[in-house]
Amino acid sequence: MMRNHTITTFLLLGLTDDPQLKIVLFLFLGLTYMLSVTGNLTIISLTILDPQLKTPMYYFLQNFAFLEITFTSACMPRYLYNLATGDNAITYNSCITEVFFTDLFAVTEFFLLATMSYDRYVAICKPLQYVTIMNSRVCRILVLWCWAAGFLIVFPPLTLVLKLEFCDSNAIDHFFCDAYPLLKISCSPTWLIEQIVIVCAVLTFVMTLLCVVLSYTSIIKTILQFPSAQQRTKAFSTCSSHMVVIAITYGSCIFIYVKPSAKDSMEINKGVVVLTTSIAPMLNPFIYTLRNKQVKQAFDNTVKRISLLLRKKGNSPM
Repeated sequence: MMRNHTITTFLLLGLTDDPQLKIVLFLFLGLTYMLSVTGNLTIISLTILDPQLKTPMYYFLQNFAFLEITFTSACMPRYLYNLATGDNAITYNSCITEVFFTDLFAVTEFFLLATMSYDRYVAICKPLQYVTIMNSRVCRILVLWCWAAGFLIVFPPLTLVLKLEFCDSNAIDHFFCDAYPLLKISCSPTWLIEQIVIVCAVLTFVMTLLCVVLSYTSIIKTILQFPSAQQRTKAFSTCSSHMVVIAITYGSCIFIYVKPSAKDSMEINKGVVVLTTSIAPMLNPFIYTLRNKQVKQAFDNTVKRISLLLRKKGNSPM
């Protein structure tokens, strides 16, 4: 890794200096992290084990759950360690690695949400062609494309970040290494990198949001043409969970990057980032399962199978 800098260690200022509030944060964020990992691992396990969930929608949900785990794990364990030990130092290499992976997982997630919107569009607007269009090969290609798009958007700005020098300050005003707080403490000219980061962020946001809007516009038009209220309700229920997740993801992104006074409200923005990195990954498994009868049924079946295996093992002769 390139080392055009004099500072080799950064200090993460975190969310607060209050010792009592740090304890509350550690307990709260530790709980949300464990629930996030457990919930998303449950979804991954169910979609792998249950035959009823071997459909494109659940294949994409499986990948989304994996992304949620990796995204929150890229930054939250480090901050929990900082809160527990008081050691808020992070090396240059670790910081750059954290920037790369958090941005890669975040951007890939946006593209995957757009892909999931397209899947719902095909399922509702072209039901007879759904199995043909969204076959397993196409699904795998779409997921690989999401990862490739994320890498191609994140990597070019990162190569410029590697050339930055850090001479004066090493205090990053955040609870994990993020691009903008890092640029603010660099003693190198950052205007070009800032513009490239903005272009990449806007490109990701607009491209994926356009796909989501077009998909759901067609979905709503199609659903409203259904003859019975029962059909319309059933169709809307298959999309409602995804729409809630989209609202949380894009809403928080708009607040952070489009809000005019965002630069003057760093503390508020850090709170919103906590929502996207900790609370949202915890909520998403519940959002996707509470209104989904198939997932709940798969969960019940899995629990019954495990209970049956445990009883058989307990009754077997030694």
